[in-house]
Amino acid sequence: MDQLARTPKDIGHAIRRARKQQKLSQQELATRSGIWQETISKIENGSSGARLETIFDLCAALDLEIVIAKRSQSNTDFLEDTL
Repeated sequence: MDQLARTPKDIGHAIRRARKQQKLSQQELATRSGIWQETISKIENGSSGARLETIFDLCAALDLEIVIAKRSQSNTDFLEDTL
């Protein structure tokens, strides 16, 4: 499952997609990862502010990894606005 993620919402959708592919409920993922179910819900719904450590814990529990790559050619205005 390769999925491009550029925003917290994209990360949340990727986590939700992986959780559902593994037929896990949010509560089961919470038990597996040690992250509160409410936090998982917020992340899956794209709330910003999640700690990077929390994202890595969820990825580990779902057997996912994060790959950092050069941004593909697309609208770079968003990137410039954040710098």
